[in-house]
Amino acid sequence: MNKLKILNDPIYGFITIPNSLIFDLIEHKYFQRLRRITQMGMSYLVYPGAHHTRFHHAIGCMHLMQKAINVLRFKGVSISDDEEIALNIAILLHDIGHGPFSHAMEHSIVSSISHEQISLLFMEKLNDEFNGSLTLAISIFKGEYHRNFMCQLISSQLDMDRADYLKRDSFYTGVAEGNINSERLITMLSVVDDELVVENKGIYSVEKFLVARRLMYWQVYLHKTSVVAEQLLIRVLKRAKELSHNNVDLVASRALSYFLKTEINETNFDMHTLETFAKLDDYDIISAMKEWQYHDDFVLRNLCEMILNRDLLKIKVKKKKIKKSELKAQEKEMMAAFDISEAEADYFVFKGEITNQAYQQNGQQIKILYKSGKIEDIVKASDQLNLKALSKPVTKYYICYPKAKL
Repeated sequence: MNKLKILNDPIYGFITIPNSLIFDLIEHKYFQRLRRITQMGMSYLVYPGAHHTRFHHAIGCMHLMQKAINVLRFKGVSISDDEEIALNIAILLHDIGHGPFSHAMEHSIVSSISHEQISLLFMEKLNDEFNGSLTLAISIFKGEYHRNFMCQLISSQLDMDRADYLKRDSFYTGVAEGNINSERLITMLSVVDDELVVENKGIYSVEKFLVARRLMYWQVYLHKTSVVAEQLLIRVLKRAKELSHNNVDLVASRALSYFLKTEINETNFDMHTLETFAKLDDYDIISAMKEWQYHDDFVLRNLCEMILNRDLLKIKVKKKKIKKSELKAQEKEMMAAFDISEAEADYFVFKGEITNQAYQQNGQQIKILYKSGKIEDIVKASDQLNLKALSKPVTKYYICYPKAKL
């Protein structure tokens, strides 16, 4: 069977699957599940084209990793065949632990365990199935491998993950401000003292990358409609879990029912839980909501209707913190209008905050390499004044409450 397949990607054109091990990993049911996990959660309610999946993204990341390896080898950085395979596997599987609608699960029916931790559990299970051939990839993914630049290619402020998702999300949303030149960025990469650096002629590409990241967060990822839609989805799952724990019967798939009825956290996320999680995707949630919109429970019914019909809560975003009195006034109004308890009103009236920080100076910095051999942080190297501003977190505050009537 020919395992060196070629895929056609709308962003990069033809992508080659480099070897039979990676082909077999892509074919595996754990990875195929990513076809049914939306990359951008509820953002399609704002940008109708944003229906691309985690599967698209993972394949794109692997393609960029292949390019990065070729560039670094051309510049004299030694990368063995085993390291090349491990890097491709680590980036291919970096998001395999995402649940339905990407981030909503982490804040609702699975507590205190992140998608990165679940990704690692999947990788360890696959390592058993593939006779230890993922051991090096897992070491790099965990940031434990002795060659630090390889870990940075997987997870840093200029990694293959960000290089793909900014360009891909920009393409599918139609938001041109996020369109970065990922190929040029990769071409400018080099390694000094085991650290990933960018040659100084690539400085403008890095500036564009950071500005694009900031704009994509405000315009797309933290768009107020996306924020309220994701909050509603989190509340749907929380309410469903609450009702299930009170022995209220809810129609749901086997996988979703398991997570609604079982309290899952880091300590009891065992192999059985992992197998059940592997059967869970966006379709379970959508199918459940289509049933729950007819449920007797006021909260669950209305939340599901809001999402399915895109008739969402009103959201106001402010620069100052939301006053408690403002929240309480909306809450009282809701309780009086629908004769519901304060606990029930809390599902429809709530506040929160969103933070955007395009670059973290105290994180793994993006370092610029000059011809003289001098290395400098991008903020110091750049003559663009706003890069210093981009490294400061900007926080905005929001309040959500129902429109005139539910």
